[in-house]
Amino acid sequence: MAAIEGTIAGSARPAEGMLTGRLSALMFMQFFVWGAWNVTLGLVMQTVGIGSLIGNAFSVGPIASIVGSFLLGMAAARYLSPKMLMVILHLVGGAILFALPAMVTPERGATFVWVLLGYMILYMPTVGLANTIALKSFGDRVDRFPFVRAFGTLGWIAAGLIIGWAGLSASPQIFTIAAVVSVALGLYSFTLPNVEPDAPRDESVLRQVLCVEAFGLMRNRSFLIFITCATLISIPLAMYYAYASAYIGTAGIENVGGTMSIGQMSELAFMFSMPWLYRRFGVKPLLLVGMVAWAVRYALFAIGDGGDSIWAIYVGVALHGICYDFFFVAGAIYTGTIASPKGVNAQAQGMLTLFTYGVGMLLGSQIGAYLYAQLPANPSIADWQQMWWYPAIAAAVIAILFQLSFRDNSKADA
Repeated sequence: MAAIEGTIAGSARPAEGMLTGRLSALMFMQFFVWGAWNVTLGLVMQTVGIGSLIGNAFSVGPIASIVGSFLLGMAAARYLSPKMLMVILHLVGGAILFALPAMVTPERGATFVWVLLGYMILYMPTVGLANTIALKSFGDRVDRFPFVRAFGTLGWIAAGLIIGWAGLSASPQIFTIAAVVSVALGLYSFTLPNVEPDAPRDESVLRQVLCVEAFGLMRNRSFLIFITCATLISIPLAMYYAYASAYIGTAGIENVGGTMSIGQMSELAFMFSMPWLYRRFGVKPLLLVGMVAWAVRYALFAIGDGGDSIWAIYVGVALHGICYDFFFVAGAIYTGTIASPKGVNAQAQGMLTLFTYGVGMLLGSQIGAYLYAQLPANPSIADWQQMWWYPAIAAAVIAILFQLSFRDNSKADA
């Protein structure tokens, strides 16, 4: 009997390893597609003479998160499996990406922004779908998810390195690179685990489109608190992406790109440590540490300068791994834990994307633009320091409210 059990256990481990490898490849390509064009798009648009449209181009992501999440809620709640949605969305999205380089011109700049919006409406739901496929495939072993998600960060880094190595950082052909991988991912998605879609419910199409069942999860007080804090914390996230590079340059650091990559490396390192941390500490401590890290990061930016305090800038950038992984990765796991017993995992992941990458990032873009507009035309390091205190204080308040009001009752609810 012991020999039989040993044989079964021995065969299960390779199967689990293959599943982890398959899902790691999924995450790698998923974020490679996004990273291939997102990082240097502003440089491309400035180079071709449509720099005035950069703000509009970077607003399409949050808008698409909102619109695309409703699209996902409609499809995932009915008859299409998550993997078939991945096939369709990435193949169609790849075709659009192939067409985009010809539109990055002064004559067709406005058209480019609209078509980019259409593409992002297709792409953003796949972020939640990839999470859903991974989490459902792992079942109770959700602690393996951070390891798999780490390959998304690797994909983002690899995309940037390839774009730079090929000399395409300022070229519209960044979209061609993304298109090739998008089509490859669409085809690869045929081989993904065939996890079941959310069970169709006896309700109107309108209720499904509006993700009513997923929104119903917010009757759980703690989940409502989590969603609220996730939305609010996404505001400083948007400000970091939009303005950190300009601040670092003002501080006199010449290699801005290399400095920013410290944050990606940090994200990768903490991503690999997440399975152990999740098993050891649970959800709430990770979420809380993630929020506190945002407050600490912006406080460091508020004291960092190009002189004796330049260390604060480097430490603030390096905190990106804690800021992002401890909140957003742990948050995806928590959402799956709450949603799975109700059978609305895909809807819930889409809803989380809506509130974080959608509402939160959109608010962050607008609030950040307002704060930036208060600065002089050529802000000094002192001007930047003053601006960073606003998100630092806001993140600290959110962390305090979360600590006082959130209780992890996911196990009890399940």
